[in-house]
Amino acid sequence: MKLSPVAIALSPLMALTAAPGFANVTDTTAHQDVAIERMIVTGSRVPERLDEVPSSVTLIDNKTLATEMSISSELQNLLATRVPGMSPATGTSSNAGQTLRGRKALILIDGVPQSTPLRNGSLDIRSIDMNAIERVEVIKGATSIYGNGAAGGIINYITKKPGADGALSGTLGVSSRFSAVKFEDSVGSRFEGALNGSVGDLGYLISASRDDYGLQRDAEGDVPGLVYGLSETTTDNLFTKFHFDFDDEKSLQLTYNYFSSAQDAHMVDVTGSVNSGEKTYAIEAGPDTLIPGEPQGVDGNHNLMVKYEDLALFDNTRLAIDAYGQKIENVFFYSLTLANPEQGLNGGQSIIRSEKRGLRANFNSDFTLGDTELDLIYGVDYLQDVSSQPLVDGRIWVPEMDMQNLAFYLQAKWLFAEDWVLKAGVRRDQMAIEVDDYQTLRLCRTATQCSTPVAVTGGEIKFDANTYNIGLRYKGSSAFSPFISFSQGADVSDLGLLLRTATVDDLAKIQSQAALIDNYEAGFDGHWEAFSYSAAVFLNKSELGTRTVLNPASGIYEPVRAPQEIKGIELAASYEVNDELTLGANYSWMEGKDTDQDIYLDGQAITPPKFAAYLDWAATDNSSVSLTWLHVGDRKRFEPVNGQYTGSQGPVDSYSLLNLAGSYRMDQLLFTLGVENLLNEDYYSARSQAFTFPGYNTKGLGTTVNLGLKWSF
Repeated sequence: MKLSPVAIALSPLMALTAAPGFANVTDTTAHQDVAIERMIVTGSRVPERLDEVPSSVTLIDNKTLATEMSISSELQNLLATRVPGMSPATGTSSNAGQTLRGRKALILIDGVPQSTPLRNGSLDIRSIDMNAIERVEVIKGATSIYGNGAAGGIINYITKKPGADGALSGTLGVSSRFSAVKFEDSVGSRFEGALNGSVGDLGYLISASRDDYGLQRDAEGDVPGLVYGLSETTTDNLFTKFHFDFDDEKSLQLTYNYFSSAQDAHMVDVTGSVNSGEKTYAIEAGPDTLIPGEPQGVDGNHNLMVKYEDLALFDNTRLAIDAYGQKIENVFFYSLTLANPEQGLNGGQSIIRSEKRGLRANFNSDFTLGDTELDLIYGVDYLQDVSSQPLVDGRIWVPEMDMQNLAFYLQAKWLFAEDWVLKAGVRRDQMAIEVDDYQTLRLCRTATQCSTPVAVTGGEIKFDANTYNIGLRYKGSSAFSPFISFSQGADVSDLGLLLRTATVDDLAKIQSQAALIDNYEAGFDGHWEAFSYSAAVFLNKSELGTRTVLNPASGIYEPVRAPQEIKGIELAASYEVNDELTLGANYSWMEGKDTDQDIYLDGQAITPPKFAAYLDWAATDNSSVSLTWLHVGDRKRFEPVNGQYTGSQGPVDSYSLLNLAGSYRMDQLLFTLGVENLLNEDYYSARSQAFTFPGYNTKGLGTTVNLGLKWSF
C-alpha cells in the first residue's frame, strides 16, 4: 500500500507520543504575549510595531486560531468571520468570489506566494493546515511589496517556530465531525500530530495532519452539490521547519510544506438553478454509473524555502536572503461546458499547473539623525512563474505562460517629532511573459452553440512599472492613532483567462496589459482602558479592471477590461468586560462600479455588507466558551434579462450563522466541542446566490458538530 507523506510523518509521531517520560510544557494554544502579537512582518518585509504602520492590518493570534479550529479547520471560515473587508466564505474548496476589499488577495506562507495569478484558480486559501500556523496577518489594500497578485492585499500565514522552548514538546490530536441534521454517512475523522524542540543550535518542527470528511449535509439533510464540494474529501498536510543558529546573529532556516486535498465521492449532482429557485444537491450514484474525470482538488502542493539571516551584517544593517520553489497542480471538476462533440468529448476537466522559483535579498538599515530615526528597507526580487491550464484529456485550454520578474525596491520609515511616523517607498518591476503559438478550444454549450477556435500567434509581453506608497500615522496617543495612506499595486490580471477566450489572431492584439491599482485609505485605531477600536475608509481604482460578460452566440463568458472603482468602510471593536469575558464585533461594507459604463460590479468582486460579533468567556481556569455570530446582508443590484439572471448577478438575500466553541482542560488533555451553524440556518452562501453558473447554487452546512481530544506533552 502506498503511503502519503502525511501518513509516513504521522506514524513516528504517534509512536513517540505513546512513550512515557516526557515533561509537560506550555500548551501551543496558549495566548501569546501581547507584545509579540503587536508585531507584524508582512507590511514591509521586516518586523515592525503595529502602531507604526499607516494602513489597515488585521492580526489573528494563536488563541483565536485554536478556538476557530475546534469548530472547523477551514481557513475560509476563519477569515470571513475575523477579517473586516473579507468576503463571506463560500462553504466549498474554492474561494472564487471571496475577495479582500473587492479584489483578489495574494496568499503567502511565511512570505512565499501560494496564489497562481497568471491563471487564478481561486484555490489558494486552502494551502496549509491550521495546525501549522502560529498567526495570520492580513494587510489590506493594493500593494506590490511581494510582487504580482496582491490587488486586494496580502494574507500571510505565519507558521510556528521550531525550538522555541528548547525541550522536546508536542501534541497529538484526534477529532470527529458529523452532521446533527442527518447523521448517516456524515462522520469524518481528523488526526494531527506535532513535534517541536531543539538539539544544540538546531531547532526543529514537524507537523502533520489528515482530514477525512464524510458527507456534508445542509439544513435539510441533503448533500450539497459536488462542484468544489468537500464531501468525501481527504486533506493531507506535512509541514517541517529546521532552524540552525551559527551564532547570535547568523542563522539558516529550511522549510518544506506539502498539501493535498482530493474529493472522491461516488455521487452525482441533481443540478438546480438560481433562476428556478431549486438547489443543487448530490445523490448516491447507481452501481453501474460511470463517474467521469479524476478526483478534484489539490493534487500535491509542494513548497520549499531556504532562508539565511545575518542580524549584524554591518553595525546598523541586517540581511535576509531566501530562495524558494513551489510546484502545484489544481484539478478542477468535470464540466459539460468543456464538451466537443466533433471529437467525441462530452465534457472535460482542467488542471492549473504552476511552478515558481524565486530568490530574494532584503536589507534593513537603521540610522539615528538627531532626535529622529530613519529605517531603510531595500533589496531585489527575482521570480520565475510558469503556469498553464491543460485538460486531463490532453487538450490545451491555456497555453504555457513563462513569466520572468525582476524587481528592485526601497522602503523608508521616518520616526520624527516623537509621535509621528512617515513611510514611503517605491518598487521597480520588470516583467516579461513568453507565450508560444496556440489555438483556442472549440467548446460547445449545446450541440449547436459552440465557440469558434482561433489560431493565435504567440510572442512576448513586456511590462515595466514603478509603484509607490506613502503613509503618515500619529502615535502620540494610545486612545486615538489616526493614519492616512496611498499605495499602488501592479497586477497581471489573470492573463490565462484572457488567452483562453481570445477572439483575435495575435497575442499583441489581446488587451493583456497589467493593471495598476491605486489604493487610498484613511482611518484610526486606539484603546481606552478595556475598550479597543479601529475604523477605516478606502477607495481603490484601476484603469484596467477585469469582469466577465456572457456572449449569447457562443455561450462563453468573455472578459471585459474597463476602469473600475471600489470603495468601502471597515469597523472593529472589542471590550474586555473582565479577565474572563471579552466581547468583540466587526463590520464591513463595500461597493464597486465599472466607471466606463457606470454599472455595478457583480458578485465575482463585490459581496454584501457583513457584520460579525463574538463572545469569549473563560468560564473557569480550565474551561472556555466562545460564541461567534455572522450576519451577511442583502445585495440586489441587477435586474433579470428576459426573466433570467446571468453570470454573477444573482440577487443575494441576507442570512445569519451562529457558531459555538467550547474547551475543557484536564492536566495534559484538552477536550473540545465545536458546533457550526448552531441554529441550523437554512441558507445559500452569498456566492451561491450571486453565481448563476450550473452547479454553484448549493446550500450551506446545517448544524455540524466537531468533537476533539488533544494531548500535549
